[in-house]
Amino acid sequence: MWHCIVQMTDIGWGKLQAYEAYGRAGDKKEDFDIVSYKDALSDKYSSFRHASHSMLFARNDAILWDLYNSRAAVLMQMRFDGLLGFPGGLVDPGEHPLQAANRELEEEIGLDTNKFKLSDSDHVISFVNKGKNLVLHFYGKEVTLPQFQEIELENLKAPDYGAETLGILRPPLFTMGDGYRGLPAFLSNNFAGNARQELLIGIQHYKILPEEEIQKALNSCLTFQKQNKDSIGLTNLEN
Repeated sequence: MWHCIVQMTDIGWGKLQAYEAYGRAGDKKEDFDIVSYKDALSDKYSSFRHASHSMLFARNDAILWDLYNSRAAVLMQMRFDGLLGFPGGLVDPGEHPLQAANRELEEEIGLDTNKFKLSDSDHVISFVNKGKNLVLHFYGKEVTLPQFQEIELENLKAPDYGAETLGILRPPLFTMGDGYRGLPAFLSNNFAGNARQELLIGIQHYKILPEEEIQKALNSCLTFQKQNKDSIGLTNLEN
């Protein structure tokens, strides 16, 4: 078993080597400074690499099991590297970040951008990671629940499905009775880059959840991770 893992590690990164530093798991919130959209697009960061990601969502007030308000359906995805994130990717040379956001939505989830095209007014926030010479642009768009369900179905036809993206998912936007399962447990997953921060900012920006509920879920997640940081390791796997 372990011999197989060593062999996989020895393969290396190949043509992905140039992109290896982007979207790593474990990137810290402190690594990303918030900047205005205008500043992010200025000559100040013209030498930086840019990337765009987008959050599509639909409000949904369905009550699950007569207990939990669904609040909204938010579209996230499992990436090829096993990390969770939003549809998006690096901006091509000469491409505007908004163009890149729409292109990536077409490629990764098969979105019909003639019907759901993002505009500059859909910009939510931009970040700069000076350590990586990277600027991140985050967009959001609200659709109806039937439209959201249609988008989910079209994902299976997306050009990148099964390669760069391995499936979409909806984060649970409620906290269950034990104070951990639901959104706090979801936040305990491994996210690409600052995708977890983008999720929290997105659901606050669109008033899907109040700030105090978001902070409570995040605190619960961090408390659980601290208590259980040593509960899974090589010793347990070997047993």
